[in-house]
Amino acid sequence: MDDLPVPGKMGLWLGAVVPKRHARRAVTRTLLKRQIRSVVDARAAALLGGLWVVRLRAPFDKTRFPSAASEALSQSAREELEGLLNATLLRAGKP
Repeated sequence: MDDLPVPGKMGLWLGAVVPKRHARRAVTRTLLKRQIRSVVDARAAALLGGLWVVRLRAPFDKTRFPSAASEALSQSAREELEGLLNATLLRAGKP
């Protein structure tokens, strides 16, 4: 019990889940995880402390993003993540 976080002083913990069935290539999974970490780091001050898990729920369109680590995929993932975090912050009443 000594290693439990003190209430109100818990930091931000992040879990990024990118299943192989949705992103077959390791380079794609790594790119998506980096984008998740980058967007969350940029918004960390506004997010409540605790455990946060971001999970890829569906595969991306392979015809739209043929390259495993394309700039288009990186930008699209970043925009979607920023939109999700903005919506989460609005629901929580934070700007």
